[in-house]
Amino acid sequence: MSTRHLRSVPPEPAPLPAREAEIVKAVQEDVIFGRIAPGARITEDALLARFPATRHLVRQALFQLERMGIVVHERNRGAAVRSLAPDEVLELYALREMLQRQAALAIPVPAPEGLVARLRQLHEEYSAHVEGGRLPGVHELNDRFHLTLFGGCGNRYLVETIALYMRKSFPVRAALHISQQVVGGEAGAHADRAKLELSRSQHRTMIELLEGGDRWALAQLCVEHLQPSKRDYLERIGAGPGR
Repeated sequence: MSTRHLRSVPPEPAPLPAREAEIVKAVQEDVIFGRIAPGARITEDALLARFPATRHLVRQALFQLERMGIVVHERNRGAAVRSLAPDEVLELYALREMLQRQAALAIPVPAPEGLVARLRQLHEEYSAHVEGGRLPGVHELNDRFHLTLFGGCGNRYLVETIALYMRKSFPVRAALHISQQVVGGEAGAHADRAKLELSRSQHRTMIELLEGGDRWALAQLCVEHLQPSKRDYLERIGAGPGR
């Protein structure tokens, strides 16, 4: 049974050509760390000036970013960073909460040793990136941790759907890292680090709950874990967490 659960993590997508992957990664990091705001345009000419690439390659990179839910193509405007209205955020996160709660409740507890060992390894890598202030690594390891965790439910289609809506919520999740870029100084850095420490603490507790066998507490924590980024995004766009 443990083998089945460990194989439920969505397979890695086929690697992109090196130059295309470089453009996709650069734009992705620009968005997640607040260097490009939601709604901002991303022009082909700007990317051509920034990267030694052909126009075809730039268009392919923008296509991949659109597939990932990071950018959208708007009529008469071209590509722009995806922006979500308050009602879209609430609906999106209501769905993510349902999906992640269901996946957590389907994980056998106590969880298979192989799953717990893999999560502990990912948590250690995640913690090292937090300690080193390496935010790109923090973001990558966070996603790998959660998809490995939910892979334990044994339903590959449920996990693929969770991964899909993780990507669709990318502009919202970026809010966790933007405070340091926008506010600046010690106060902004402290606020950002506090959020990362909370995330790290919750990851550790998730592993303990998998070992201890309390799937209901695990499911509730997986829902609570989503709230900071949703709340921060709504506050940043002036909607407030209660709307």
